[in-house]
Amino acid sequence: MATNLSPDEARALRFDIEEFNTEYARILDAQDINAWPDFFTGDGFYRITGRENYDAGLTIGLVWCEGRPMMQDRAAAVKTTMVHAPRYLRHYNSNVRVIDVDADGTIHSESNYLVVETLMEEETRIFQAGLYIDEFVREDGALLLKARDCIYDSLLIPNDMVYPV
Repeated sequence: MATNLSPDEARALRFDIEEFNTEYARILDAQDINAWPDFFTGDGFYRITGRENYDAGLTIGLVWCEGRPMMQDRAAAVKTTMVHAPRYLRHYNSNVRVIDVDADGTIHSESNYLVVETLMEEETRIFQAGLYIDEFVREDGALLLKARDCIYDSLLIPNDMVYPV
């Protein structure tokens, strides 16, 4: 629990983040890629990177988006230019932990994620498992991501990463 919060405040924030992540997963599972950037602030940051790189302080990422316009470009590319096999995704999020809240209201949290994928004529497989490291802010009362780092655990990942995790 964040040391600067009461247990009730931490619980309320954890619930808000769980609700946010539930809607985030719903949008991605529905493949509503055009709605994905709306979960971020205008200057939001999104990265998918391996645990090895993250632990070594290397900033490289498989996916790197700075700002909502870059995320919108990524969404447009997924929707209109990328060629990939049809698939179903299911995103699972658990163990939300509120780490800290800055004086400016920025909420730092972590949670586990798991994405399973089903290609049309294949068995369902674990696509990716890892840790979200998030910074949330409130705009007009709503939580938005200022930053989301998706740190995947696997050394080997499928070469067809299309949708955000």
